[in-house]
Amino acid sequence: MKRRLNLPNRITVARLVLAVIFIVLLAQYSHRSPQPWMLDVAVAMFIVAAASDVLDGYLARKRGEETPLGRVLDPLVDKVLVCGAFILFVGPGFVDAAGHNVTQVSAWMVVVIVGRELLVTGLRGFNESVGKPLGASIHGKLKMWMQSIAAPVVLFVVAHEETWFTPQSAAIIKGVLVWVTVLVTALSAVHYLLRSRFILEESAPA
Repeated sequence: MKRRLNLPNRITVARLVLAVIFIVLLAQYSHRSPQPWMLDVAVAMFIVAAASDVLDGYLARKRGEETPLGRVLDPLVDKVLVCGAFILFVGPGFVDAAGHNVTQVSAWMVVVIVGRELLVTGLRGFNESVGKPLGASIHGKLKMWMQSIAAPVVLFVVAHEETWFTPQSAAIIKGVLVWVTVLVTALSAVHYLLRSRFILEESAPA
């Protein structure tokens, strides 16, 4: 008899599909011939995908349906959603006619965000291999919340910069969100390194 995915895992798979559609939609956008509706749809999709992350985790705990698949797939979806968004933020689609990036995200910032995810994934794998799982911390949750706020707000501001905002207010909103996100992400990486330091020292040869 075939086993079916439980409800939390089905929600996670739906989130993955939504994240992929979000990335494809964002990749079609060009600020040289802006279509604000595309970014509005992308914002809505991002919010739904990010919010359902809370739902599948809650249901998994409440129903006692936490599974290895869910523990692997859930953070993967987060990475696809967030890293995909920030990678595209530095792409040609968000460069205006004057050659300026309208998101205020720089390539080095994306390196910090993606590098942090790769680092924590590696540390988790190592820690679990020695029998000491590295669970999510308040720093990791704060990082995810900050990224989940920054990405859709930046998209919304870019979409409506000329109608709802002044150039100065738009620049301030985007700049503050992007820099705070990068700072919180970097601090989260340092925190995970410190948490893993003792395990790394214990596993080192005498």
